[in-house]
Amino acid sequence: MVSKPREFFGSEPEIEIENKNRATLEVSVADALAVSGGIDAADVLVTAEGDTIVLSGIVATDEEVARAAEVAAAVPGVASIDNQIRVG
Repeated sequence: MVSKPREFFGSEPEIEIENKNRATLEVSVADALAVSGGIDAADVLVTAEGDTIVLSGIVATDEEVARAAEVAAAVPGVASIDNQIRVG
């Protein structure tokens, strides 16, 4: 196999690698919501933006909205919650 040196015209491009921690954080919060009592999280979507968790979707009561934020905030690595869950 022959390989040639890399050539860049201008500055070397930055390679963006998806934040591995983001996926881990999303799964951790989703798992915590799934097993917690007091909320049916089947229609809740969890997205990480850095160390902020965005919760969206629909639940049955205002208490479930508050419980989802409480559970998500307790997950290690979560700095803040953007709770966009609606009651439906």
